[in-house]
Amino acid sequence: MAQKNQEKGVTGGAPVVTEPGRVRNVVLVGHSGAGKTTLVEALLAASGTIGRAGSVTEGTTVCDHDPAAVRQQRSVSLACAPLLHRDVKVNLLDTPGYGDFVGELRAGLRAADAALFVVSAVDGMDAATAALWEECAAVDMPRAVAVTRLDHPRADFDEAVALCQRVFGDNVLPLYLPMLGDDGESVAGLMGLITRRVFDYSQGLPAAVREPDPEHLPAILESRNELIEGVIAESEDETLMDRYLGGEEIDTEVLITDLETAVARGHFYPVVPVCAETGVGLDALLDGLVAAFPSPLEHELPAVTGVDGSPRPPLACDPDGPLVAEVVKTTVDRHVGRVSLVRVFSGTLRPDQVVHVSGHGMAERGHPDHDADERVGHIYSPLGATLREVPMAVAGDICAITKSGSAETGDTISAKEEPLLIAPWEMPEPLLPVAIVAKSRADEDALARNLARLVAGDPTLRLDRNAETHQLVLWCMGEAHADVVLDRLRAGGVELETEPVRVALRETFTAAAKGHGRHVKQSGGHGQYAVCDIEVTPLPRGAGFEFVDKVVGGAVPHNYIPSVEKGVRAQMERGLVGGYPVVDLRVTLFDGKAHSVDSSDAAFQTAGALALRDAAEKGQPTLLEPVDEITVRVPDASVGAVMGDLSGRRGRVLGTEPDPEAEGRTLVRAEVPATELLRYAVELRSMTAGTGTFRREFARYEPMPAHLAEQVRKEAVTRS
Repeated sequence: MAQKNQEKGVTGGAPVVTEPGRVRNVVLVGHSGAGKTTLVEALLAASGTIGRAGSVTEGTTVCDHDPAAVRQQRSVSLACAPLLHRDVKVNLLDTPGYGDFVGELRAGLRAADAALFVVSAVDGMDAATAALWEECAAVDMPRAVAVTRLDHPRADFDEAVALCQRVFGDNVLPLYLPMLGDDGESVAGLMGLITRRVFDYSQGLPAAVREPDPEHLPAILESRNELIEGVIAESEDETLMDRYLGGEEIDTEVLITDLETAVARGHFYPVVPVCAETGVGLDALLDGLVAAFPSPLEHELPAVTGVDGSPRPPLACDPDGPLVAEVVKTTVDRHVGRVSLVRVFSGTLRPDQVVHVSGHGMAERGHPDHDADERVGHIYSPLGATLREVPMAVAGDICAITKSGSAETGDTISAKEEPLLIAPWEMPEPLLPVAIVAKSRADEDALARNLARLVAGDPTLRLDRNAETHQLVLWCMGEAHADVVLDRLRAGGVELETEPVRVALRETFTAAAKGHGRHVKQSGGHGQYAVCDIEVTPLPRGAGFEFVDKVVGGAVPHNYIPSVEKGVRAQMERGLVGGYPVVDLRVTLFDGKAHSVDSSDAAFQTAGALALRDAAEKGQPTLLEPVDEITVRVPDASVGAVMGDLSGRRGRVLGTEPDPEAEGRTLVRAEVPATELLRYAVELRSMTAGTGTFRREFARYEPMPAHLAEQVRKEAVTRS
């Protein structure tokens, strides 16, 4: 690991700040392939953080250090890359663009104070990026746009800006225009609209600043007027618009100040053209991040409570305040152990400090509530996988700690004397099940250890040890997420295989039937003797099990009647036709026989089980399948396709309604058999270009169609 980081050319020590005003936390978001990781690499090189920019295709970038990311040539996890520009520490948070890794994106949004949307001048953007813009708008997160890949032959900056304006809405305006070089094709510089200066990158960074050529002036003037009107409209000086419309030349410094204020408040969204390969626009982008994006002092902090849920006053981003930090990501490094990426919201985190680690509200995903006091060892500034030791982390900053015994993603770190709990951020529900099997007994032990590590770091991964199907099921966000999880397990030395996921079905009777159970064995000494006669009656769904004693004349001695019930219950658990539990029955014991010497509790248990099996041969048992109620959230244009697909899954559409949280989206409610939803997470994404999501919850059990039930029976015979 250390050697690999040296090859990446990390230069100097980690930047250290002592006040929140000198920190900017910026999350880079955008679809996969837009160039986020390449842009981070270029910014690190431009700021002197690394000696030379790495390559995604060669697997040498700072942020894509995960082996799965190197192999797939795309980001699969959140990475932090701090740099120092104009004496301000900028924590760049690189997030995956593929929908399966939305949990990493959520963690990045939690840790950040502003978002930089990266849009390709070649490929535009996907619908998921547009939805994310609306999500950021709902919480007033400041945003800016970087249009990348300007060096590509098919790059079209004007079209990219027009697309952003159509999708993102008003106040999305460029601060610069690309300037072509002498060949008329390559981008050699930028034309600044506010300053009316040309930034020439033909000799590399930093750009040479000069007056524009006469042929540049018409384009600058037209775009500049639109930009100034947008900035003035957001100005707190209400006289500024009248003065501008009256022909007064507004001072450049006034425009820049109003622009920075509007961006920091989330009311204006500048567009900056950049080219990671040639360096065009990198210094302009860095200047914008530092000058216009807010510091942690200007960002609203999450609410906190006591560990017991008791109310606490709002946090302030104060280095001298009570310590409150959050673990936004946990990974396990085979050399270092557990590494926790931490955003400090209040107070100052120092080495050797005893802190309280608290995690609550994630028990249903395999994260039991936990509280523990731990001593923080060293504190690091993470640069991708490289950990550089620092003396402290003040409120507003992001750091890493290692070797915590209990810290998991989403946990709160607070002062031992005053333990607190941060309100959790929303995490999507994993909806793609993958059943895994260890190849050997030794692999089972290794699998358990590695799974515990993965679940601790990834709250979008849920582990389910299904007691009914006897399968170990990983619930993932999608196929790409599942591939990464399986790769990490195998990299940890686990030999495993996947198998088809089995849904926990039920069995029941569709008609009343009588059963005769006879268990008689004579083999010297005490034998076994028990006979019982039962009648089985179906009950309504959800009624459970009833056992009725109607024995007369002592045909079955009173002390053996519970034994019959015990045997019936045991057979119900084992199943009758497919190996699934039997439900919704009334079993009436009405006759039987006993022997004064050879009858016993065990004999009547066996007879009870035999009687139920005999009744099953006459009572038309059937399989019941779970039916889930699902709510699908899709763009309006996809409603027809989604409803047709649900009907093809034997679903019943209950209705549709406009999504109250987002314009242009619809909620489709339906009831669908759980067996039809095993791969729905993947197929819904395909149908809706990655924009559809759904929630599910169990509704009830219903009879399975005969042809499907017969198929299940055959599979059960094959397994046995």
